[in-house]
Amino acid sequence: MPPRPASDSTRATISSSSGTAPFRSINGHRDSILSILTLLIAFRIANALALRTFFQPDEFFQSLEPAWQLAFGEASKPWITWEWRAQLRSSLHPALFAGVYQAAAKLATICGLTLTSQAELLVAAPKVIQAVSAALLDWYSFKLAEKVYGHGSGTAWTTLALSVCSPWQWFCSTRTLSNCLETTITSVAVYYWPWHWHDPRISAPPTGNRESREHPNKQIADKDTLGSLSQLRLSLLLAAFACILRPTNILIWLAVSLPTLGQIPSWRRHILIREILFCGSGVLACSAVSDRLYYQVWTLPPVRFLYFNIAQSLAVFYGKNRVDYYLTEGLPLLLTTALPFALLGTWQALRAKAVRPSTSPADDAVARGILGRLAWTSIIMTMSLSLISHKEVRFLYPVLPFLHVLSAQSLSSFLTPPLPVSRQAILTLGLLANLLIAGYASQIHQRGVIDVLSYLRHKHEARVTANLASGGSGNTTTTAAFLMPCHSTPWRSHLVHTNINAWALTCEPPLNVSAAERASYLDEADQFYINPGPAKWLKRNMRVLPVKGSRSARFWARQDIVGNLLQVREWPQNVVFFEQLEPTMREVFRDTEWKECWRGFNTHWHDDWRRVGDVVVWCLD
Repeated sequence: MPPRPASDSTRATISSSSGTAPFRSINGHRDSILSILTLLIAFRIANALALRTFFQPDEFFQSLEPAWQLAFGEASKPWITWEWRAQLRSSLHPALFAGVYQAAAKLATICGLTLTSQAELLVAAPKVIQAVSAALLDWYSFKLAEKVYGHGSGTAWTTLALSVCSPWQWFCSTRTLSNCLETTITSVAVYYWPWHWHDPRISAPPTGNRESREHPNKQIADKDTLGSLSQLRLSLLLAAFACILRPTNILIWLAVSLPTLGQIPSWRRHILIREILFCGSGVLACSAVSDRLYYQVWTLPPVRFLYFNIAQSLAVFYGKNRVDYYLTEGLPLLLTTALPFALLGTWQALRAKAVRPSTSPADDAVARGILGRLAWTSIIMTMSLSLISHKEVRFLYPVLPFLHVLSAQSLSSFLTPPLPVSRQAILTLGLLANLLIAGYASQIHQRGVIDVLSYLRHKHEARVTANLASGGSGNTTTTAAFLMPCHSTPWRSHLVHTNINAWALTCEPPLNVSAAERASYLDEADQFYINPGPAKWLKRNMRVLPVKGSRSARFWARQDIVGNLLQVREWPQNVVFFEQLEPTMREVFRDTEWKECWRGFNTHWHDDWRRVGDVVVWCLD
């Protein structure tokens, strides 16, 4: 006899006994995920707002300055560097922050904020958005580790701890460098990459293919194909965007995708190639349209970027490093106390050591495959970038989350309880070292070049307020000159106010100079410091300073101006320079009404002799 349909009461009993518990479990899991991600976002926002130091000028001039231009126009006086005039950078990254600036400006208007509060909001807004990106980097490093070591495993949590406790992450992840966004989207893309396609249990073609009707696991294959296609597209879209943002990111995706293409069945290979072409073309088209709107001409910045750095080798104008730089300095700076565990974890991954022996052999094989690919990707990226003359630690940043995943297994083994006293001591010292490094780098080293802009901004705001209080229009102008190596400070993103008129020494590369003449090429900053030297440069390029004394002395000073046939600059109200230049400036300002009006600590040491000492401001009020 066929079974009787269940009664309403029976169905209600089944629903209450078997359906509610899973529903609560799912809701509890989602709440847990949301809580962790919320904590990470709050942590990184605090991280971003707590930063007080300078790292790289690209943090401002490759993102925030063009974003300011997009948001507020040329009249807002951003500093657009030669890279943008040469069309080397994608406009997609600044466009993100341009939207942030516009939203912050509208919010300030709606809320009726004061002049000072408006400026603080505009300075903080990009930091908050970048903090969300940094939190997603922590989160997806953790999720990738879960994919390797198992959901909720202690080793996956160790990966998250490595990311959160990393001094480099605290120092760099919330900065508006393109490398930071590149690292985040690369981590997300790698997480959604179809690693499980290597699983032999799902090697059947999708339903509809004659082979699949006889395959014992065709239902698994059907579900996998339908469920993973959207994730594959997300992965490829993000990967394409990372390559547009930083063309060197293609090294990562060659290391990830080529082995996959060689190992998966032919029908999957066709799907992957189709999606690569589809997603890559879509992102390239969006980038081309965005760049057309920004540059007003059709251009391909990634191609121009590679031509500039490889074909013309002009990147060496900004520094040249040893071949072993990334091995002896780059990786130690990225990993700090995690370096030994990363080396051991990489070695274990290359040996294909069992990762999840308690699970099925197929699951363990997938996990070992992911770790092996992450290890080889990190090695290939490091070795390839070592062949390029111009090296910076941040260029290697995208592999840091991979190295954290690789480090986690060996660190978890090291921390297996019960911990002997010696290991407890090592753990305590490691955490203390990380805390000290992060604190010094983010709060002390090179903070004066940030603080001085706050001083100038607040000084300008005080002058505007005083002018308004006395019945004036508030159209007050503050002028400043930065006699420093080029790009030593942020610019409009921190000066904010359009009525702060400032100029600084430049360092344009030898774009139109022959290879034979490049060795003797000197930019403006070089001419200032080296040839003819600060004192002679100021005498040649600045108007004669009015000196204290009689009316006739001032008259003859003005005659020197008339007699000077060179194009000279007016002296501003504020002159900013490093303490190293102070003896020269004291001589220049001798017998004048100029005086020191601000001094801020910058750093205890610097590898550039021109940037040694405090940041000093002399002014004529």
